[in-house]
Amino acid sequence: MAIMVPPSTIVLSSFLSDAVSHGDVPGVVVLVTTPDRVIYHEAFGKMNVAQGVEMRKDAIFRIASMTKALTSAGVMMLVEEGRLGLDDEVGKYLPAFRDKQVISRLDLAAGTYETRPARHAITIRQLLTHTSGIGYSWSDPGLAMIEKLTGKTSTAELPLVHEPGEKWTYGAGPRVLGEVIEKIAGLGIEVFLKTRIFQPLGMPDTGYSIAAAKRERVVTQHQHKDGGITEIPNPETIAGPPRGDGGLLSTAADYSRFVQMMLNRGQLGSVRLLKPETVREMGVNHTGEVKVRLQPSSKPDFSNPFPLGAGDDVWGLGFQVATMQRPGSMSWAGIHNTFFRIDSKEELGIIILMQTLPFYNEAALRVLQGVETRVYEGSL
Repeated sequence: MAIMVPPSTIVLSSFLSDAVSHGDVPGVVVLVTTPDRVIYHEAFGKMNVAQGVEMRKDAIFRIASMTKALTSAGVMMLVEEGRLGLDDEVGKYLPAFRDKQVISRLDLAAGTYETRPARHAITIRQLLTHTSGIGYSWSDPGLAMIEKLTGKTSTAELPLVHEPGEKWTYGAGPRVLGEVIEKIAGLGIEVFLKTRIFQPLGMPDTGYSIAAAKRERVVTQHQHKDGGITEIPNPETIAGPPRGDGGLLSTAADYSRFVQMMLNRGQLGSVRLLKPETVREMGVNHTGEVKVRLQPSSKPDFSNPFPLGAGDDVWGLGFQVATMQRPGSMSWAGIHNTFFRIDSKEELGIIILMQTLPFYNEAALRVLQGVETRVYEGSL
């Protein structure tokens, strides 16, 4: 007897197959999960176009800023253990973040700026919610100018783009959180995440470096530019810098274990990482009236303005929290156009993995929005 495939699955697969055949993206892996089982997991296109290698469901992707959610979970584990407080001053753990300077005047045309001492100290909560004033130069033209003028690039040396708690600005706050974890736990962030999250959840293909035996599973990167797509071959050594805000590589199946843990309110099988009340707290509004702002780009080949939901959505403890579309769901992304959504209300998790630049290019957004629309309409 033939096994019937749900119509919604056929529709989603047809959409993704078309996206690849039309040249929107070279390859993509999509996974949809409930709290206890994966209900859709398929691969489309090529993982290495030059070599004609078909995309695999266990392909390894650079997930970049999807690292931030894992770091945030690690922080909340330390909060539960009483080793860290959400409203602790960051300078308590990292002296370099005491007495920070804030940009008080900026003239991009003239190439000049001034700073003043911050009136308030940065807190752990502000790092989790991107309200600390720590930015990224690739998405902040002012910081890009200051980096060029001063030659300074470290988060500790650069000034804040606004007073802590004043606005939402996407930035390297979770990188600082990774340093806080290292200080408290006495472990490198790579070891902490591996021993406290990856191994307990069963995420064997997630890490900051790739063993030689797994290299053939790593997807090549692609650059959209001037109406075309250029493939960037993988280097001999594939590794990301071990930081709290990025650098990880992972698979859809691995990341789904983390998503399922969050959908199960902190537990996966017999393993509990977080208390139910902690997971709930991570997904509620922690920025009050401060909304997510549309972020510009100082490097158009690297990123377009982002994110969707700007002007409406708020931020929880490590996640963008939707207020209009998919209200209450938690989400974020990685610079190479990898995306996830955790919807506890609908008991649904979605993971979409691509490897293209710039971030938020039109083709990638078509895939993201097309997948989510079909998943929610089809109730997979």
